[in-house]
Amino acid sequence: MTLAEVVLVVAWIGVTFYALLGGADFGAGFWDLFAGGDRRGWAQRELIEHSIGPVWEANHVWLIFVLVVLWTGFPPVFAAVMSTMIIPLTLAAFGVIMRGAAFAFRKVVDALWLKRIFGASFAASSVLTPFFLGAVAGGVATGRVPPGNARGDLITSWLNPTSLLGGTLAVGVCAYLAAVFLVRDAEREGNQQLVEQFRVRALGTGIALGVIALGGIFVLRADAPRLFEGLTTRALPLVVASAVFGLVSLVLLVRRQFVAVRVTAALAVVAIIWGWAAGQYPYMLEPDLTIEQAAAGRATLSAMLISLAVGSLLLVPSMTWLFVIFQREHNQQAADRSLV
Repeated sequence: MTLAEVVLVVAWIGVTFYALLGGADFGAGFWDLFAGGDRRGWAQRELIEHSIGPVWEANHVWLIFVLVVLWTGFPPVFAAVMSTMIIPLTLAAFGVIMRGAAFAFRKVVDALWLKRIFGASFAASSVLTPFFLGAVAGGVATGRVPPGNARGDLITSWLNPTSLLGGTLAVGVCAYLAAVFLVRDAEREGNQQLVEQFRVRALGTGIALGVIALGGIFVLRADAPRLFEGLTTRALPLVVASAVFGLVSLVLLVRRQFVAVRVTAALAVVAIIWGWAAGQYPYMLEPDLTIEQAAAGRATLSAMLISLAVGSLLLVPSMTWLFVIFQREHNQQAADRSLV
């Protein structure tokens, strides 16, 4: 493995963490949008706020991490993607900002009409942001982002069949992960009504994702033949693994194994993310720009890896401790309720 490939693997690890952790947070906003009216949806929204409140903003560190690695390690790719995809990326950035502000303000305002406005902003941006990010991924994967400054079409680069498929799958994956995580949180709090609501939603979303993925095969075959070839050859084991983990997750949901399904659902998402990378290898921008051609100089890559290694000594323990405290708080509150 070359030095450039090592850097890309590190970046892809960041993409994976953001898809899992940030994705679940976006998905929570998706269910907030469809929770219902003020009274009917109150319990669901309270669970969502309690579940993501301590960690939702911290998860954006993975997005920042990926951007930093990309512009430092692969500057031609960063320049091409950011300039050609300026519209969806700008909308996604506004979505992240609007989502954070709305989530924070909804907690502190007292007027019902303000809570509704901030709640709608939080929920809507939680759906639109992953859609735009998925659309960008679809455009990159199909070769609609050529090297150079804004050389791709500013509209069709992200409004095309594969990008629409990517955006839809991104929203669906976020919603699925959130439902899987929330059903366990509801069980831990002893709220069986919410357990059933999110279990049914997880099952329905998982089945819908499977149907969309099957239909997506024909979309990729027609619109992204090179990616389709990669997914059906060198990346096929990962694609199959994702399907298997997805099916196992549905079985675990039916059997109410809510702890185990968190693992299998996450593995299904991880497999398809790395399957995309394997399917596109060795190109970063189809059909011409390879990993080695896009990489910065060896000195830059070496310095960045050293910096990332030192930084990880602070980041990884801090993030791990945050989640440990978060889960411990959940367990303690659940134990206190059981004694009441």
